Amino acid sequence: MELKQEIVKALDELRKNEERKFDQTVDLIINLQKFDVKKQNISLFLNIPYKIKDKKIAGFLETKNKDVDTITPSEFKNYDDKKTLRKLAKRFDFFIAQANLMPKVATVFGRVLGPAGKMPSPQMGIMMNADEKNIKALKEKINNSVKIKIKEASVKLAIGKQSMKNDEIAENILSVYNAVQKVLTKGKDNIKNIEIKFTMTKPQKIPIR
Repeated sequence: MELKQEIVKALDELRKNEERKFDQTVDLIINLQKFDVKKQNISLFLNIPYKIKDKKIAGFLETKNKDVDTITPSEFKNYDDKKTLRKLAKRFDFFIAQANLMPKVATVFGRVLGPAGKMPSPQMGIMMNADEKNIKALKEKINNSVKIKIKEASVKLAIGKQSMKNDEIAENILSVYNAVQKVLTKGKDNIKNIEIKFTMTKPQKIPIR
């Protein structure tokens, strides 16, 4: 409970900064210590209590679907050069696919979506059955999730919007903090501190001890 109060206090401080003409993103930074990136390969998909924004989702599907931008197998040939592929990777936050199309998706799109960390994955994004109900459910799940891949001695990710309530942002931060703590070998001892910031502000440090 104490940590939540500290987070809310930090958010109050951030809100005292100059108002901006856009809805700033709330960024969370979890600084790690005694942590060897080479030895620990951490990759997580987490469901968070409050949706940050609707993600732009594209689907590699047999037939067109009204709920996601669809790329059908007959259109794969339009993506044979890297420039077009890079544009596609930039345009969408997330890609889903029908399981039977995955070998072809990997061949055509893998060289760009792979390094960008956007290949459809079994964790979230590959479907056996791509009917309307499943696609809608998967979309909802994706919109309420964050992806964490630890590549350095800190975890950085967008965790909310300024327009959200302090309580909602704090709940999102706590769910990520607790999940990260669980997968670290030394748990809380691997965490130095937490920082939160809005897009245009300096970070507020939150002590965790």
